[in-house]
Amino acid sequence: MRTTGMGRSFAALLVLAMACGCTVRTADGDDDGKRHLPVRIEVPKRSTPPADDDPKPSATPSAPAPAPAPAAVLWSRGDSGRDVRELQARLRQVAWLYDGPTGSYDDLTERAVKGFQGKRGLPRTGKTDTVTWKRLKDMTREPGKWELYLMGGQPADAPDARCLTGRVLCISKTSRTLRWMIDGRTVTTVPVRFGSVGTPTREGVFSVYWKSRHHVSTLYDSPMPYAMFFSGGQAVHYSADFAAHGYAGGSHGCVNVRDEAAIAGLFAQVRNGDKVVVHW
Repeated sequence: MRTTGMGRSFAALLVLAMACGCTVRTADGDDDGKRHLPVRIEVPKRSTPPADDDPKPSATPSAPAPAPAPAAVLWSRGDSGRDVRELQARLRQVAWLYDGPTGSYDDLTERAVKGFQGKRGLPRTGKTDTVTWKRLKDMTREPGKWELYLMGGQPADAPDARCLTGRVLCISKTSRTLRWMIDGRTVTTVPVRFGSVGTPTREGVFSVYWKSRHHVSTLYDSPMPYAMFFSGGQAVHYSADFAAHGYAGGSHGCVNVRDEAAIAGLFAQVRNGDKVVVHW
């Protein structure tokens, strides 16, 4: 079949349209004088992108975040001092410690701290760190002096001037201590407890007039070991109740000592006629 010039031009356009995916229109009339509809050639699209000949390296995984630093430890077993005494007093307030403050971070204190920590979801180390201490302080109140020294251990105040000569049992109601002094020198110091509001211990200068090693009170039917009487029925003596409950209780006017070994030593040294000074 012979192809006219117009037919050859249409063929060329057809090839170009196949390559470009476009719509081709002929002129208003072709060589046979008839009008033809537009011809549309669709080029199939690629369904998947071409493979990357040079793939990018995978991102390096990020390092894990560092663990938070542990809380700083304030006190632990073997420490001692006023701060440990406050820790113990506060543990007593929340019933994790029953023995009175001693100022020494012992096994009982460590066990109490572990219990407190475990109850509140903290690491059970038994050491008092900053987190444990803040939680305990938030739950308790500032302890008073005689909570801190419930079982004794408080420092003695200066001796009264009347105690500076001779052999004297120098007893301070302010610091709740007894000094055994000879010629102005302190030989022994022990914590003591006094009478309650209804039966106060008398103040003044007295002397020991009677000693009774195994004495029992005829008025209250209570034991008064190592009794050294200085004013009527009032005496310096050992008190098992003071040893057990500290300053939570009181006497009927006597001066109680909680350290049995210390009062035994005093009883051996003190003589009838030695001076007793009870002062504020």
